[in-house]
Amino acid sequence: MGYIISGIIFIILVFFIFAYNRIVKLNNFVKEAWSAIDVQLKRRYNLIPNLLETVKSYANFEKNVMENTVKLRNNAETADTVKKQNNAEIELSKQVKTLLAVVENYPDLKANETYIKLMESLTDIEDTIQYARRYYNGAVRNYNTLIQSFPTMIIADLFKFKEKDYFEIELIIERQVPKVK
Repeated sequence: MGYIISGIIFIILVFFIFAYNRIVKLNNFVKEAWSAIDVQLKRRYNLIPNLLETVKSYANFEKNVMENTVKLRNNAETADTVKKQNNAEIELSKQVKTLLAVVENYPDLKANETYIKLMESLTDIEDTIQYARRYYNGAVRNYNTLIQSFPTMIIADLFKFKEKDYFEIELIIERQVPKVK
C-alpha cells in the first residue's frame, strides 16, 4: 500500500513540475514576442518625427495635426501595459492616417524622394509589426489556453499566473485593392 501512495505522490509531483515549467516557458514566449513588437514600435516612433519634418517643409499644415501626432506618439511611447499600448497605438495610427490623408493634397510632396523613402520604411515597419503581432497573439493564445485548462489552472492560480491581453492594432498603412479606371 505504501508503494502505491508513494507512486501516486511521485506522479502528482512530476506532473506539477512539468505543468509549472510549461507555464513558465509559454510566459517567456509571450515576453519574447512582446519584445519583438516593442522593437518595431520604437522603429516606427523614430520614423514619425522624420515624416513630420518632411511634411512640414512642404506644406503649411494645420498646426493641430502636427501637435496631435507628436502628442499621440509620446503617449504610445510611454504606455506601460499591453492594453494601454494597444489603445495608444490605435489612436496614433488614426492620427498618422489623418496626416497621410492631408498629404494627398500635395502632389509635389508625394513625389519627394525623402517622403517616398519614409513611406517605404513605414510600410516595411508596419509589415514587421503585423508579423510580430501575429506571433505575440499566438503565444498569448497558447499561454492563456494552458492557464485556463484543467488541471494546469490550479498551478497557474497557485503561482498567480494571470491571463495576458492580445495586441490588436490598426495598421497605419493598410493594404487596399487598387481602383482600376
